[in-house]
Amino acid sequence: MGLVLGIESSCDETAAALVTTDRRIVAQRIASQEAEHAPYGGVVPEIAARAHAERLAPMIDAVLSESGVELRDLDAIAATAGPGLIGGVMVGLVTGKALAMASDVPLLAINHLEGHALSPRLADPDLAFPYILLLVSGGHCQILRVEGVGRYRRHATTIDDALGEAFDKTAKILGLGYPGGPAVERLAREGDSTAVPLPRPLKGSAEPHFSFAGLKSAVLRAHESGRYSAADIAASFQQAAIDCVLDRLTRALDTLEQAPALVVAGGVAANQAMRGALETLAVDREMRFVAPPLALCTDNAAMIAWAGCERLPLHAGDPLDFRARPRWPLDPEAQPVRGAGVKA
Repeated sequence: MGLVLGIESSCDETAAALVTTDRRIVAQRIASQEAEHAPYGGVVPEIAARAHAERLAPMIDAVLSESGVELRDLDAIAATAGPGLIGGVMVGLVTGKALAMASDVPLLAINHLEGHALSPRLADPDLAFPYILLLVSGGHCQILRVEGVGRYRRHATTIDDALGEAFDKTAKILGLGYPGGPAVERLAREGDSTAVPLPRPLKGSAEPHFSFAGLKSAVLRAHESGRYSAADIAASFQQAAIDCVLDRLTRALDTLEQAPALVVAGGVAANQAMRGALETLAVDREMRFVAPPLALCTDNAAMIAWAGCERLPLHAGDPLDFRARPRWPLDPEAQPVRGAGVKA
């Protein structure tokens, strides 16, 4: 049995966790920065990086102390090396490098997206490769075929904004505060999802890609019109987002090589309405539906440690001069798609 320390600092969650290769989360800590960023309605990179620098070392100490584990007992240290806000990524990666050098154990530089992509396998030992993955988060919205550790074929991506960004922007428009996704979901339960006529960008188009910029703009116009309640706007936005995802995913499943399971991961995967709609689609397609526990949907270090566990038998470790990456696609061979601001 191997033991891996995971470090996550790619955005506004500072996290550390110990995970075993037999899928046991020994200990974990997550520190939210909601209070720091709430006055700005979104994440401020400089504030996030400073908070990571202040909190990460005590958090790692707490995880090790709680577990009765010393650095020399570890089999590897897995640290997020990108993609993400570069200041925060550098804090976590430099910390991982220092600990790996001090303890003489391998450093595993982990792609944050791979952490999300593999996280369902941490909770579900029956989830085997290959599977179709819908990766939906604040910075990314992609459909991939996951063929194995380090083997990803991207079939679709967003041509402008990610779905998580659209949730956060909607929350900001409606004055719901930060973080936006959970706030929109709560308010949507009180509204009528058919009350506000909102667009479904790219619905019915031949290409499988996503677009949410137009939906965000429509939400702003609906709010400024004064004709609709905030609850109705939230509910209508959420339903429009779900309709877009289902349409795009259906298109992708029609053309992708088949796989036995449909998997969703990333922060937006915590949305219960979205999960329910995706599960229905999977059942209709005679596919198994898999979603990680809610605690593994948002950014966390357990998924980074688990990605390290998955890589450990295949990889001797990364060099200590491995560079932090603000962008790091899972499928570097994927063809570029039209549009500006592509989240590859």
